[in-house]
Amino acid sequence: MNADHSDSLIRYLRHYHGLSSFAARQAQLTYITLKTMTISTSLPPSSSNSYAVTLDPPLQSWAEARARLAEMDGEACKGTGCSNITVKRYASPKGTMVLNFAMCLWTIITFSTRSNFVPGSLYHWIFFRHVPGFAKFCYTIQPFLFYLMLVVHFSEVLYLAKRRLEKHTVPMFSQLWWKWVLSDSVEGFPALLRFDAIVQEERLKKDSRKH
Repeated sequence: MNADHSDSLIRYLRHYHGLSSFAARQAQLTYITLKTMTISTSLPPSSSNSYAVTLDPPLQSWAEARARLAEMDGEACKGTGCSNITVKRYASPKGTMVLNFAMCLWTIITFSTRSNFVPGSLYHWIFFRHVPGFAKFCYTIQPFLFYLMLVVHFSEVLYLAKRRLEKHTVPMFSQLWWKWVLSDSVEGFPALLRFDAIVQEERLKKDSRKH
C-alpha cells in the first residue's frame, strides 16, 4: 500500500482529516484492521502524527479491502477536487522545447542585470560589442523585461502547483515536485503541456484496463 498507493493515502488524509497537501505529503499506512486504518505522517526534524480513518461499515473480510479502499479513494478525490490520475514522473523538454528552454534560460540570466549590456562584461565582450545599438536597446528595457518575466513565470508556477501538481497528487516539495516547478519557472507554458500529456497518457492506460 505504501509503495503503490501512497497517493491514495495522501488523499485519505486530505479528505477525511482535512490536512493540507503539505501536511499529508509523507503519508504512510502503519496499521489496518477490518474497522479502521491508521495513517502516519512524518515531518522534519522529528514531529509525527497518526490519524485513524474509519472503515464504515466495517469490512466483513479482507477480500473486500481492495474494492472498499478504491471506493474511499473515489470519495476522497471528489471531496478534495483531486484527480484519480496521479502523475509520478517528470518529462524533460524534447525537440523544439529544448530550444525554448535554452532561450528562456539565456534571457533570464542575461537580463538579470543591466551590467551585462555595458563594456567590461563577459556578455558584452562576447556578443553585445558587435551590436551596440541592440545592446543599448536591451539596456533600456532590462528592468521592465526582467521583472515582467518574473511576474509571468511566478504566476505560471503558482498555477502549475495548485491546478496540476496538487490536483494530481504530486507530493509538495518532493523531488518530482521540484523538477516540475523549476522547469516551469524557466520555460513556462511548455512544461504545462508536457504535464498534461502525461495525464492524458495515464488516463488512456487507466481506461484501457477497464475493458
